[in-house]
Formats: sequence, structure tokens, C-alpha cells
Amino acid sequence: MRDEKSILIALGGNAFQAKGEAGTPENYWRNAYSAAETIVKIIKEGYKVVITHGNGPQVGAILEWMDSLSDKIPPMTMDIAGAMTQGWLGYLLMQAIYNTLLKYDVLDHIKGVIALVNQVLVDRDDPAWRNPTKYVGRYYSREEAYRLSKTKNWVMKEDPRGGWRRVVPSPDPKRNIESQAIKRLLEDGWIIIASGGGGIPVVRENKSIKGVEAVIDKDLASEVLATELKVGKFVILTDVDGVYLNYGKPNQTKLNRVTVSQIEKYYSEGYFKPGSMGPKVLAAIRFIKNGGVASMIGHLDDGYNVVKGFSGTLIVPDD
Repeated sequence: MRDEKSILIALGGNAFQAKGEAGTPENYWRNAYSAAETIVKIIKEGYKVVITHGNGPQVGAILEWMDSLSDKIPPMTMDIAGAMTQGWLGYLLMQAIYNTLLKYDVLDHIKGVIALVNQVLVDRDDPAWRNPTKYVGRYYSREEAYRLSKTKNWVMKEDPRGGWRRVVPSPDPKRNIESQAIKRLLEDGWIIIASGGGGIPVVRENKSIKGVEAVIDKDLASEVLATELKVGKFVILTDVDGVYLNYGKPNQTKLNRVTVSQIEKYYSEGYFKPGSMGPKVLAAIRFIKNGGVASMIGHLDDGYNVVKGFSGTLIVPDD
């Protein structure tokens, strides 16, 4: 039996850096504290909470920094860059949530907040290695994207949210390596930040594991962790107010409440774009089909009402 008061919250990139922002420390702290207000409001409702987050803009920035200084400082691999973002963004969220708990005098009800460096197993034979799809880094014009594809040998694709971005391999997550430790912390009363940026991708090699150059989709990785922890609810908070059919078109239609079979049909019909809403919907489908009670997708700024079912899109098991 799933505990409906246990919840995994997957934060989108707008939890740290909104589109159009320069990405200054001030931007990051302001956005982290805004996200913390939403999270603490949910914690005050008595939920046991695990938080995951994206890292697309940040891992892209790290890769650019390393590339621009490669003649002076040896660049690190993409898995190491992902680990760096887990420390960077985990620190921001950990401190913002802790201070917000203090602000509302509710820290006594939990053990504390902890951010983990966390690995996720992927398959060496995943077809994603041959078809990069995960957007990282900042937005470029078509002309800039073409130049970068030639000078740096980057794969560039047009982002459905606007502009052109670099894409890297995004293999399907199979297992969260540290899930048992996370489960123990959750049961012991901690608020946990884990699987940051989809987790550090690792593959099995003989009797060991080894990091690989990729970025895992954070929503798919979040579902894997949510299922392994057996939380009751899985919530994806992003920069849109729910799931739409024909999004961005004159006949767009918002889905307020939908069964897993209904949304799976829409997914198979191609309504949700890869690299945008597609992975979020797929993650929600997997969670419900793996025994979850409910999954929600909605806007971060309205996260409390999304969790309560008052806004966003609610996905439930079939009747």
C-alpha cells in the first residue's frame, strides 16, 4: 500500500534560472528561495518529501566553461560535470529550504535537509547514444547554432520552447544506485534532494560501475526513484500550468484530470514533444503503471495547488 503522504517533487529548470535570465548568483538564490516557499508549504501539510531537479542550463554552462578554457585547464567529462551541478544546485536548494523551514518555525518537525551526490544506472546499449536529444546549455540563434555545430562539432537542435540548443545523449534510466540510502533517510524524517539532473549516469562494466558521457532526463529518472521509494504521489513542477493537447496552437486544450490509459493514448499519438512535455508525460505514465496513487504536472509557482489537485494536470489510475 502506497503512502499518500509521501511525495517526490521534480523541479524544472525554472527553479534556478528562468529563461532570459543571465544566471547570476542573485538569480539563482532568488529562484531557489521561491521554490523553497512552495516546497515548505507542502511540507507543512505533513508530507514526507524527496526533491529532484533538472540541470540542463547548468551542465551546459559548465561544459562551455571547460571548452573555453581547454587550452589552459584539462576539461572534465560530462558525468563529472553532472556531479558538479548536483553539488551546486543541491547546495542552493538545501540552504533555501532549511532557512524557509526556520522562517516558518517548522524545522522541529523534521530532521533536516540533505542533498546527495547520486548515481543512476543506464544501459550501454541504449539507442540514445546514437541519437542525442537532451537539451543542455543556453539558447542560440539559428546562425549561432550552425556555427557551433561546425566549429565545435556539437549537435544542435531547435528547442520547442524557442531558440536552438546543444543536445547530448539521454539514455533511459534503469535504477537509482543509492535509492536504499534515500529511503532510509526519508523514513527517518529527512527532506532529501537527490537524483539531481537525472543523476550521474553510470553503466555496468564487468563487476563495477563506470560514469559515462550523457545527461539523463530528470523526469524519467525521478520516476525511477519515486517508484523505488514507493512514494504515493509524483509531482512534476515546471514552467507551464499543465498538460495540453495541441499546445501552442489555436485549438490547444488543457487536460485537467485524465486516466493513465487516456493520456497514454495521447502520448502514443504524438501529442507531446520529445525534449519538452513528452518525457514528463511518459514519467507520469510509468509511475502510475508501476503502482503510484497519483501524478501531477503543473507550474512551479502554483505548486501547492498542483499537489492539492486544484490546478495543473492530475493523472490517476484507470477506474
